Amino acid sequence: MNTELLEALEILEKEKDISKETLLEAIENSLLTACKNHFGTSDNVKVYIDPKTCQFSVHAEKTVVEQVENPVLEISLSNAKMIDSKYELGDIVNVEIKSKEFGRIATQNAKNVILQKIREEERKVLFNQYYAKEKDVVTGVVQRYIGRNVSINLGKVDAILNENEMVKGEVFKPTERIKVYILEVKDTTKGPRILVSRTHPELVKRLFESEVTEVRDGTVEIKCIAREADYRTKAREAGPRTKIAVWSNDPDVDPVGACVGMNGARVNAIVSELRGEKIDIINWSENPAILIENALSPAKVVAVLADPEDKTAKVVVPDYQLSLAIGKEGQNARLAAKLTGFKIDIKSETQAKEIEGWLDVDEEYEEYEDFEVYQEEQAALAAYQEEYPDGEEYPEDGAYLDAYEEAYEGEPEDSDYDSQEPFEE
Repeated sequence: MNTELLEALEILEKEKDISKETLLEAIENSLLTACKNHFGTSDNVKVYIDPKTCQFSVHAEKTVVEQVENPVLEISLSNAKMIDSKYELGDIVNVEIKSKEFGRIATQNAKNVILQKIREEERKVLFNQYYAKEKDVVTGVVQRYIGRNVSINLGKVDAILNENEMVKGEVFKPTERIKVYILEVKDTTKGPRILVSRTHPELVKRLFESEVTEVRDGTVEIKCIAREADYRTKAREAGPRTKIAVWSNDPDVDPVGACVGMNGARVNAIVSELRGEKIDIINWSENPAILIENALSPAKVVAVLADPEDKTAKVVVPDYQLSLAIGKEGQNARLAAKLTGFKIDIKSETQAKEIEGWLDVDEEYEEYEDFEVYQEEQAALAAYQEEYPDGEEYPEDGAYLDAYEEAYEGEPEDSDYDSQEPFEE
């Protein structure tokens, strides 16, 4: 048994995660390379390795002839008889080759073949390991700044955090631990090249999955997410901000409350990881008007007129809520548009009244002192008509409000936590 070789292979298999079979194949190829360098050819050379004991032998197949012209491929009958008396002319004789007889150059080339194979396999193992983590969140240690980019150590390999994938205003210190989202893993001759991000919306989603049990097990779904955090955003002074819409598959579980946690513990942990980024958590709804109203949180909305076909919406807010609905540098309205997929036109109540026919409800609205009452009754009538589409006679005097309440029973209101100022650390 070749104990030293066996122990070396086991150590490499454990530390580099390279299989013993692959290493034995590398040794076989290295011996063939050494034979080719020493004899000029390896076409007639066979290498035998026992995977259990790591004992190996090298033999050259030579043809028995009367007169030897090529000693590498042929052997004389007399020499063949010395090995075994049964050999005759034309037979094939396996002649053992002593690896110790190889010259210095042949030995060095064999060594290089083994090292090259180990490097290739190590690079392949690393690539497969991190390729499986692509589009996922990992924890890394800040190494150093390379220009305006940052080198992040992920354990066995370094990743690059480009400037345009950094959150505005973030400054990192060496040895600091941060969470990053793996954007892409490329296989190169120098090993895997990994690009990571701190601005990708999926980073926030993955953080919620790791922090919120209900999101991880599928009870609560993150239906959509919108985020502005990088240098390319239009709102350079507003700061990073995220809006997410959540939905519960269990009527007994409040999706917003589950994400916020007791006293905001869950969401504050995520906000802390994102260094104080504002996060709005809203209830998702199949009704685009309700979704748009929730998406404009923390602003209060008076009325929403949504066109699902054109993906446009008109929104009326109280005069004193207009700036809050639009947000600093338009960030709140822009995130709401990204979240819902609608082009949103926001007007104050005064502006809506001044523009004739802007909501196409002016005449009917005049009969109501409160726009919210008008909106509620119109929604109630639509719900009743949807329940009875065959043209039945509708109840009078707003009695269909019961149908509205029944249709929207259980529609959860937004948590007080996100109806106020967005989350801050």
